[in-house]
Amino acid sequence: MGGVAVVTGAGSGIGRDVARGLLDAGYRVALAGRRADALAETAAGAPDALVHPADVTDPAQVSALFEAVTDRWGRVDVLFNNAGTFGPAGDPDEIPVEAWQHTVAVNLTGAFLCAREAFRIMKHQDPRGGRIINNGSISAHTPRPGSAAYTATKHAITGLTKSLSLDGRPYDIACGQIDIGNAATEMTAGIARGARQADGRELPEPTFDARHVAEAVRYMADLPLTANVQFMTVTATKMPFIGRG
Repeated sequence: MGGVAVVTGAGSGIGRDVARGLLDAGYRVALAGRRADALAETAAGAPDALVHPADVTDPAQVSALFEAVTDRWGRVDVLFNNAGTFGPAGDPDEIPVEAWQHTVAVNLTGAFLCAREAFRIMKHQDPRGGRIINNGSISAHTPRPGSAAYTATKHAITGLTKSLSLDGRPYDIACGQIDIGNAATEMTAGIARGARQADGRELPEPTFDARHVAEAVRYMADLPLTANVQFMTVTATKMPFIGRG
């Protein structure tokens, strides 16, 4: 039987594809997200799935999620920190403070809360250790116009990844980051129709099948804890990332 994985944002998009990919590979997978019905759709027909609705911005709900996982399976081997939101669009002076704070709460604080719980469990379980995989973004490297909140949180995820990787060394906890550009999901449907470019034009951008993200995450998850993919970038081949702007 495979290891135990926790996937946040598992009710749709990349989270759903990754969760199903891990289940198909023999992992026991806890599916976390805000919508129980969407999580149930992800888990359909999978006996080794645990559906546990949770809001990653709520510390009590995050603690309850990981408690439920250890109650059922006794350990956590992999966390895919995936829950996120694009947040508000616009020039910085047009972004409401409340929208900024919500984006930080979901994308950054939520990732920290989940990593914190996973780290605590991995540090003390037997056998010790585990792997945390953070979903960064192309925006962890290069912003799109009008995306200050999203871009700031994704740059911060890179710092979190590095700190977790460093602090996890004594406990056999590996941490890596996958930066994804234009995987075809519900969230990115608008990009295929037209996205604002750095020169002000709005152009459709190429996308790629999100199952390739699931394959990449599974590769990272399957590595022995003596090896780590620190950063991986997976994009649509022709997306305007290299040379953006």
